[in-house]
Amino acid sequence: MKLKLNIWRQEDANAKGGFETYDLDGIHGDMSFLEMLDILNNELVEKNVEPVEFDHDCREGICGMCSLQINGEPHGPDRGITTCQLHMRRFKDGDTITIEPFRAKAFPVIRDLVVDRSAFDRIQHAGGYISVNTSGNTQDANSIPVEKENADLSFNAATCIGCGACVAACKNASAMLFTSAKVSQYALLPQGEVEATERVLNMVHQMDNEGFGNCTNTGACELECPKGISLENIARMNREYLSASFKG
Repeated sequence: MKLKLNIWRQEDANAKGGFETYDLDGIHGDMSFLEMLDILNNELVEKNVEPVEFDHDCREGICGMCSLQINGEPHGPDRGITTCQLHMRRFKDGDTITIEPFRAKAFPVIRDLVVDRSAFDRIQHAGGYISVNTSGNTQDANSIPVEKENADLSFNAATCIGCGACVAACKNASAMLFTSAKVSQYALLPQGEVEATERVLNMVHQMDNEGFGNCTNTGACELECPKGISLENIARMNREYLSASFKG
């Protein structure tokens, strides 16, 4: 398979970036997208050209590091997967593939396709924790009743891997799907009730301080989320925030 790659190259956050075009041959459909980029970088190194910087870690759809905008879509044309799970059989011989970093003011470019997503960490640090002792003083299973529906919803919210696809997909670069998932996974469980008021207020305020945009309910975030995080979490977070605001 022969491909033409239009890849965003940028030295750092302050440099003016631009697209550079590379021709690649010998790509097989069973290769992952990141393996294809590995092959490109091997060729660039052999030519004494600076390789393309891109983020990756587990390559198993778990860590969320491999966040790329591929032909205008976060993580590419498939649904319910991360970039590392995207295979080249989704493309055709002779295709032109445009590869960019996630675009958001709160995700400044570090280099090439790598962006700084530490804003997500700061949102999490603002309230994504519980004070309940969960080690050394464990309780018997089922000693705290939790409705199965709430447990399932909490676990579904907790599958968020913080990749940032929701931000990249949103026309407003909103982080409400990410933040609401982190709020919901605790709000639905009794262990999360202790910090419930402070949690939602602090996390939403931190989200706003990071420069993310507002949600306008277009639904692009849920569509592009590799873990299928539901928009219902945003509604839940709004209810939690309103309630916490009155309590405060």
